Amino acid sequence: MAETTPVIKRRRGRGFDVRQQTGFTTIAMLCFVMLYAPILTLVVYSFNAGTSVAIWAGFSWRWYESAWANTQVQDASIRSLTIASFAAVLSTIVATMAALATTRTRNFPGLTFIYAFINQPLMVPEIVTGVALLIFFASIKVATGYTGLGYLLIAHTAFCIPFAYLPIRARLENMDLSLERAAADLYATPFQTFRRVTLPLLWPGILAGGMLAFVISLDDVVITELVKSGGQDTLPTYMLGQLRRVVTPEMNAISSVFLAISIVMVTIFFLLNRKKT
Repeated sequence: MAETTPVIKRRRGRGFDVRQQTGFTTIAMLCFVMLYAPILTLVVYSFNAGTSVAIWAGFSWRWYESAWANTQVQDASIRSLTIASFAAVLSTIVATMAALATTRTRNFPGLTFIYAFINQPLMVPEIVTGVALLIFFASIKVATGYTGLGYLLIAHTAFCIPFAYLPIRARLENMDLSLERAAADLYATPFQTFRRVTLPLLWPGILAGGMLAFVISLDDVVITELVKSGGQDTLPTYMLGQLRRVVTPEMNAISSVFLAISIVMVTIFFLLNRKKT
């Protein structure tokens, strides 16, 4: 009995390591291949000289040049970037205020409800939100006669708020309060404490929330398709319309450019966040 006791202790001390489970590496590699192989194929065929998206006809910049010269792509891209930038800035400001209001306060009845209320758009299917906004904005359009871009700006901002709120709130919850308390002990006003102490520490979370909101707005299709008026196509809705007609490598080229933009944004955020921490 005495000889088996150390063996039992060693077995208990080893713990559970998922990397040592049979087949884990194979499943992980298969998931990565299934996730990234289609993206890699899209990028490769964006340089296809032919018109087919499935038959390689040689290397060419033809479809990038075609997309760059396409006025519809230009208009849709500018509109997408405008809406995404506006939605990212405004939703990040609102999310920052909401995060401060829900973390820099004592617990009170209803705080859990506020958390759930802010994050509700994440739980509700996007088609439900889109239909609700369609009905709501349709009544306003009938009453006012206004059919401009403002509806898309409002819809994207409202939809992006919870996405910006999550990283900002997480950053606030992990921040050490001793510096803010020290500033208060030194007779700093709440605004001075926020500007000189809280905001510099919170900046990586704000950047993360803003970038996430920007990307979410940039690639939104469902809400945009239901809310937009005629002639207000964003790049995703334009691409969706083109895919219904004819598929050419030009769609691959546009997708590859936006993929590159996303990678650059993530890289910049990583470098900034590393410097801040």
